[in-house]
Amino acid sequence: TGLNVFFSSLPAATAAVYKQWIPNTNFETASNWDKGRVPCASDVVHFEKDKVVSVFVGSRHALTDMYLPLNGEFVLAAGAAFTAFDGSWDPGCDSGGTVRFADAEHRAWFDPTLWQDVLPSGELKPSGPIFSVDEERVPCRYDDVIFQPQTSFRVNTDSSQPVIQLRSISVMGQELNTPASWAGYLQGPSAPLQFHGNGTLQVTGTGCPDKSGCACGNTLDGPRICAALLRASGRQCPEPACQSPLQPLGHCCGVCGATINLDFTPDFDLQKYQDKLVQELLSQPQYTGVQVAISKVHKAQTFLGITSRSTTPLIQIVLIDDRAGEQTGTAAEQLAADIMESIAQHGEALGISSGRMEVATGSTASRQLGSHTGSRITAGTVMGLLFSLLLLGGILFLYRKGKLR
Repeated sequence: TGLNVFFSSLPAATAAVYKQWIPNTNFETASNWDKGRVPCASDVVHFEKDKVVSVFVGSRHALTDMYLPLNGEFVLAAGAAFTAFDGSWDPGCDSGGTVRFADAEHRAWFDPTLWQDVLPSGELKPSGPIFSVDEERVPCRYDDVIFQPQTSFRVNTDSSQPVIQLRSISVMGQELNTPASWAGYLQGPSAPLQFHGNGTLQVTGTGCPDKSGCACGNTLDGPRICAALLRASGRQCPEPACQSPLQPLGHCCGVCGATINLDFTPDFDLQKYQDKLVQELLSQPQYTGVQVAISKVHKAQTFLGITSRSTTPLIQIVLIDDRAGEQTGTAAEQLAADIMESIAQHGEALGISSGRMEVATGSTASRQLGSHTGSRITAGTVMGLLFSLLLLGGILFLYRKGKLR
C-alpha cells in the first residue's frame, strides 16, 4: 500500500477509559531502537522493508539517511519533520552508524503486562487494595480501551474467541464507541498497520447491564494470557509459601490467602458490595497490606477429565496479603473470616444467599475449608447417595437369589 504520510492535530483524549495499552511505536521512544537511543543527525535509520509499522513522530529530526518500509506510515505531529543532515556538528551525536527500528510484532493483546488500569480521567489508577485476577488484567468485554494520544502502536490480536468484544476503543484521542464508528475506523489507512492477528475486535458501545456484575469473557484465552504472563516472568510461577496454594478461577498461579465464593440473589450489587468491603473492613489497621479481587466468574466443571466453565455464575473474592514466612496469608484469612461473619449476619439484606470459604496460609501448611451455606446438601450429593443405595440393594438382591457369591 506504500508509505502513508499525513499530519494530525492530535486532540487530547476525552473518553473515560478503564484499561490502557502501554507499549508504543513512537520515533522518540528510545527502547524502540536497537541501540537503545533515538537516532541523531549522523545516523542512518533503517526500517526493515517487510515489517508493517505505524510510527508517530513528535518533533523535527535531522538524519543522514533513512530506509523506509514497503508498507507503513509516519503520523506527524504539528511541527514534526525530517530533514537531511547538513554535516554541521551535532552535540551528543559523534558516532554515526546504522540504527534499526525494533520488532513490534510480538506485542500481544492478551499479555497482562502490557496493560494498565486508568481512571476515567485517563490518569494512571493509584495502587490500592483492589486487584484483578490475571484474565481480567487485559480488557474485558464491557471495558473501555485506550491507546494514548500522540502515540502509534502495533498489537497482535491473536485470540481463541470468535470476536473480542469491548465497550469502546480510543485511538489518537478519538473515542470510537459505536459499531458504525469502529467499522469506519477499520476502513481507514492506519488500522491494518496498528492491529494484526486472527482476533476480530468488536465495539458494542454498551456497558455491563447487570448490577450483580458481568463475567470478563476472557476464559477461552486464559491459556494464552498465562503463557504471556509466565513468559514475562521466566516461564514458571513463583514458589508459594504455603504447601497447598489456592487456584482462583481466572488466575494463572496459585496463591496463599483465602477465597470466598458467593451465591447471590437478584438484589446483589457488586459495586456496592465492593465499596462496603473497602470502607468497613479493608480500611481497618490490621488489614493493611491485604489485597482483594472481586468479580463475577463462571463455575468450573469437569467432564471426562476436561475442565471447562459452566453457565452458572458466582461471585469470587480472592484475598492475599503481604505477610512473609509462616505469617503468609494469615491477615487475608482473618479478613475472610470477618467477611463470612458479616455474610452470616447480613447476607440476606446484601443479596447473598450463601458463601463458601477456602484458606491456604503459611502457618497451617495445609488447605482448610470453611463454609456458611445453611447446611445445604447439594443435589449431586443426594443423587450420589441414591445411586449407592440402589447399587447396594441390587447386589444384596442378587446375592439372596443365589446369582452372586
